[in-house]
Amino acid sequence: MRERIQTEKAPAAIGPYSQAIKTKDLIFVSGQIPLDPETGEIPEHFNDQVDLIINNLKAILEAAGSSLEQVVKTTVFLKDMNRFQEFNEVYAKHFGETMPARAAVEVSRLPKDVEVEIEAVAQVKS
Repeated sequence: MRERIQTEKAPAAIGPYSQAIKTKDLIFVSGQIPLDPETGEIPEHFNDQVDLIINNLKAILEAAGSSLEQVVKTTVFLKDMNRFQEFNEVYAKHFGETMPARAAVEVSRLPKDVEVEIEAVAQVKS
């Protein structure tokens, strides 16, 4: 069994995919870029972009009945790996002690030419 997750509190999918898919035990959140769900705008500053992405992930997870604390794995796509430390500072603020497993890769281009994208896998709250 799988369920499509959709919330207006995060940006709508900009292609043929779901914001997330929930299975019996896991939630797979599609890559999120820093789009404001209300305005469609992208923040100017990198740190604000990372904050917005994680808030969008949080909204999708909450719509699926989960939370950031339930995230077990993230994949981070950075346009410039020189921003890795800057990214880590903002990321750590959101995940605190419950740091999920993570991969981070540098890519040449992302949708809408943003600087960063994050996808996540989380457990369903029991």
